[in-house]
Amino acid sequence: MNISASSPRQGGILRPALAVFTVLSLATGLAYPFLTSGIAAAVFPHQAAGSLIRQGDRLVGSELIGQSFSSAGYFWGRPSATAPMPYNAAGSGGSNLGPRNPALAEAIQARIAALKAADPGNPLPVPVDLATASGSGLDPHISLAAAAYQAARVARARGLPREQIDALIQAHTDKPWLGVLGAPAVNVLMLNLALDRRGAPR
Repeated sequence: MNISASSPRQGGILRPALAVFTVLSLATGLAYPFLTSGIAAAVFPHQAAGSLIRQGDRLVGSELIGQSFSSAGYFWGRPSATAPMPYNAAGSGGSNLGPRNPALAEAIQARIAALKAADPGNPLPVPVDLATASGSGLDPHISLAAAAYQAARVARARGLPREQIDALIQAHTDKPWLGVLGAPAVNVLMLNLALDRRGAPR
């Protein structure tokens, strides 16, 4: 029996394989991305453009990417361990330090010391998200506990009643999706911009 004579010719297999490859490449590599991007831009233009925040013609940030704040009159975000500088959106990532690494303990202690130095009379324990960096290094949110920890300091620095600060925190708290998925979190940049609209720190 001649096996080679009964087998399909190589060209007969290659041609349909290339045709399927080409069609799928065009469909999934070009048509689908353009379609989904077009729908997103039409239905959710702000989110599709990166949730950018502008003041007039000036770009001040994104709702999705944290920024560094160190003044007493601003809420501080979650620490960032991205390289070569904090909150580097082009180099998202954590420190990769293990729990027994002395460098991790030193970084945490330094963050706690900075928080206590900025508000030495605060008796509250430092919330964990103000002392530890996230896996991405770009978190734009802090927990309600982290916002409450800083509220008195920000109120004093800005000469505002604590009640106004608490109201602003609530106004810029993102609720859990569908009311059950996730935990409430405060968008730090949006909150600080709202504070600036009330007046600069003293």
